[in-house]
Amino acid sequence: MARALRLAERGLYTTTPNPRVGCVLVRDDAVVGEGWHERAGEPHAEIHALNAAGKLARGATAYVTLEPCSHHGRTPPCAGALIAAGVARVVAAMRDPNPQVAGQGLAQLAAAGIEVADGLLAHEAGELNLGFVSRMTRGRPWLRLKLAASLDGKTALANGRSQWITGPEARRDGHAWRARACAILTGAGTVRDDDPRLTVREVDTDRQPLRVVVDSHFETPPTARILEGGRTVVAAAQEDAEKSAALRAAGAEVLVLPNPQGKVDLPRLLRVLAERGVNELHVEAGHKLNGSLLREGLVDELLLYFAPTLLGSGREMFPLPEITDLSARRDLKLIDLRRVGADLRILARPLAA
Repeated sequence: MARALRLAERGLYTTTPNPRVGCVLVRDDAVVGEGWHERAGEPHAEIHALNAAGKLARGATAYVTLEPCSHHGRTPPCAGALIAAGVARVVAAMRDPNPQVAGQGLAQLAAAGIEVADGLLAHEAGELNLGFVSRMTRGRPWLRLKLAASLDGKTALANGRSQWITGPEARRDGHAWRARACAILTGAGTVRDDDPRLTVREVDTDRQPLRVVVDSHFETPPTARILEGGRTVVAAAQEDAEKSAALRAAGAEVLVLPNPQGKVDLPRLLRVLAERGVNELHVEAGHKLNGSLLREGLVDELLLYFAPTLLGSGREMFPLPEITDLSARRDLKLIDLRRVGADLRILARPLAA
């Protein structure tokens, strides 16, 4: 199963909106076939493994990181293919959270006389597909908030300048996290101040994530670089026919999603993105939007890069309400801690997430 998980990781940048899945076929203590889901619309991991094994699949055990599908999508169901190949046993790391499967794949295999089991390295399999699981079970993407800061927690100077606090290795690592995401979210302030492209450039990938701008009052200019190349959504809080038309002419899609406070309805935006197949949402925004996402309980993970430097005055990481008792603090669980070049990278999750 560990080998199947390593295979599944090869689809880290390419399978969206599908999950990342690997499969290993074993017969007489020898691997006879293996494969992984390479990209959406193409054969699943089990099919690649069966094709590699050929006749040796009969009587084999299939180790697969996610329960084989039992429904027709863009490809035929894998459960049926495993049955037809004569596989004797199927071990799934985890059950598929997709309501169209949700145990039905294993049940179909068991009904055909195949021995089934699940739960082997389930945590690791879930981590690999936390965005897919989130979309299927919560109806919203897994939201990862990325920040680069000095050791005293400043993300920019008081005048807004922030390029570059961290070193090239950290920036390259940040692009790898962009590449695995289905969409990248930012705010109109960041677009106005930095004019970023928010594309993946530092790692090899043939897929660029969708770009999303939270822009309550249509501050995004039609000349913004984030609009180049299409695949950009601008989410606003009020209708403005003239500005909407200008953004659409520049290649953007415009959504109007107001909340009662006259801002963009962030939970609703996340639901809309989930409906469009967004599993992992990567956020690179300013302190105001970062604070709003945290206050609304939408942040699942913090990806923090700290440079070994002190800025003194400057912009904070996120503006949170003042607390007067430590019992009101927001505790985090450290998931990973490592050096990236000269900088420190921390991956942490709110304990309530």
